[in-house]
Amino acid sequence: MPAYEICYLDEEGDLTYKFSADCDDDQRAKILAHAMKLPSAKKLEVWSGEMLIYSRPSVIWERQAMGAG
Repeated sequence: MPAYEICYLDEEGDLTYKFSADCDDDQRAKILAHAMKLPSAKKLEVWSGEMLIYSRPSVIWERQAMGAG
């Protein structure tokens, strides 16, 4: 079972909290990340080792929201 690191960041992109979890696959790690998210967290990231596998809001969405997309 792969190990994932789930990170939550504030408005400035600073880490507010994180935890590690063993999940069956990437999809289950993403679901867990959303289920554990506190309302104060503005962004979440799911990492598998050195690889970022999921981020919300996505970089594309952030660019569009800022008018650069």
